[in-house]
Amino acid sequence: MARANAAYYATHDPFADFVTAPELTQVFGELLGAWAKYVWRVMGAPDDIILAEAGPGRGVLMADALRVWPMRNVHFIESSPRLRAEQRARVPFATWHERLETVPPGPMILLANEFLDALPVRQFVRRESGWCERFVHEGALVDLPSAYDLPDDPVGSVREVNEGALDFVRALAARGAVGLFIDYGPMESGVGDSVQAIRAGEYADPLAAPGEADITAHVDFAALKRAVHAQGPVKQNRFLSALGLFERTDRLAQANPAKAQDLRQSAHRLTEPEAMGSLFKVLCVCPPDFATLPGFE
Repeated sequence: MARANAAYYATHDPFADFVTAPELTQVFGELLGAWAKYVWRVMGAPDDIILAEAGPGRGVLMADALRVWPMRNVHFIESSPRLRAEQRARVPFATWHERLETVPPGPMILLANEFLDALPVRQFVRRESGWCERFVHEGALVDLPSAYDLPDDPVGSVREVNEGALDFVRALAARGAVGLFIDYGPMESGVGDSVQAIRAGEYADPLAAPGEADITAHVDFAALKRAVHAQGPVKQNRFLSALGLFERTDRLAQANPAKAQDLRQSAHRLTEPEAMGSLFKVLCVCPPDFATLPGFE
């Protein structure tokens, strides 16, 4: 999954295959910019604050956030040369990194929308003999016995462990940073095979044509919260509504009547339970002494 996704993002335009919240409406990024500015004040408004984004796509979210909170110390965590070029066109003064570890030390607020779902998961299946780990060998799945510590689930159950996501949030917490993660997945840990591939806007076989499809898996938010101190998770519709999604959308719609219908439709798509409102969750990694932040009340 890791190699296939690296090849996919390096050679493809992912937004031809799917749409993300920042691409739907500028209000999404503006709200996150306002939220980050509020957190900065909670942190004591340090002059050397870093505003970072992991998996910044085409740079749309950050460009919209900076409209609300203009600042220059912006860092992107992005490995795709193709996407870096798009980001540079929108935020030319940013600094780019392959990984979190090379972002300079100092106070930091990190935004990450649909970032964790693209990190590779380990998948385990319960057999009569015990847990086995699934691997891909010559284009097919194979199961090998595993001693990984997992619950005693019924035979046939599937468990997924995203060690990359766990390592990322632990590293973020270790440096005392604040991280806002928006992604899709359940509130509680559970069983099930959630690995999926999207190619040309359609679901595809994850094992077919490696590097030609976007491969993702649901984020285990409960596991992340067990690993670090965090607020949430809460549903995306609750978070965005608390931040003023509909109020800001209405103001924009009134100022731009030609775009009013599209703006309001996008707001509903982000919040309707049958669309993105309930599937997507929001989690904030932050120091334990933080008061409850906006959106998590």
